[in-house]
Amino acid sequence: MTLQPTPRSTVKRGRKRAVVEREALHAVLDAGLVCHLAVVVDDAPVVLPTAYGRDGDTLYLHGSTGARTLREASAGMPVCVAVTLVDGVVYSRAAFDFSMNYRSAVVHGTAERVTDPERKLHGLRVLTEHVAPGAWDHVRPPSAKELAATSVLALDLTEASVKIRTGPPGDEDEDVAAGVAWAGVLPLRTTWGEPEPCPRLPEGTPVPEHVTTRL
Repeated sequence: MTLQPTPRSTVKRGRKRAVVEREALHAVLDAGLVCHLAVVVDDAPVVLPTAYGRDGDTLYLHGSTGARTLREASAGMPVCVAVTLVDGVVYSRAAFDFSMNYRSAVVHGTAERVTDPERKLHGLRVLTEHVAPGAWDHVRPPSAKELAATSVLALDLTEASVKIRTGPPGDEDEDVAAGVAWAGVLPLRTTWGEPEPCPRLPEGTPVPEHVTTRL
C-alpha cells in the first residue's frame, strides 16, 4: 500500500515533504474538486483545469468529444494530472523562507479512453458523486446523445507522488534571534455557503438532503 516512485514521480525538491503511503494519495484526491490535466498539443504544453473522480486506483476525467486536449490525452500521449490543496500561508522572518502549508498529488501515466458503455456511465457516476455526492440518483441520467458528446478518460494511479507541508516557518536561527518580523501561519479554510436555488425552481421546493448534508 505504498507508492513505488519512478524516475518521473520521484520527489527531488523538498524530499522531506514526500509521503509514500498510498492512502495519502487517495486522501488528497478525495479532498480536491479540480485537477489540472497537462498534455502536449502541437509540440506545446497545455494545462486544462477539470473535474475528476476516483474509484480505487483509477482516476476518471471527462470533457467534450470535440476537445482536442482530451483527444490527444487519449491517443497514447503521456499525461500528468495535479491536485493541490492550500491549507495556509506561512509567514517567515525572512522573505526567502516564506512558504505555504499544502497537500499535493501528481499523477503520471497514459490515459485510456473509456468506450465500454457501462464503464463510461460508471466513470461519469464516479465523477459526479465526487463533486456532488448523492446527486447521481437524484437527477436525470445522461441521454444517448449526451453520452455520445462526452469523452471519459481513465488514468491509473500507479505512478504518482504526494507532497505535504504542515507546521510553522523554518526560519534560520539568526533571523529568529533578530526578532525583526512577525512569523507564523495564516490558515486557509474552504467552507460551503448556503444553497442558492435556481430561479426557475417552483417556489418552496425543498433543498434535498444530499445538498444540505455538505453544509
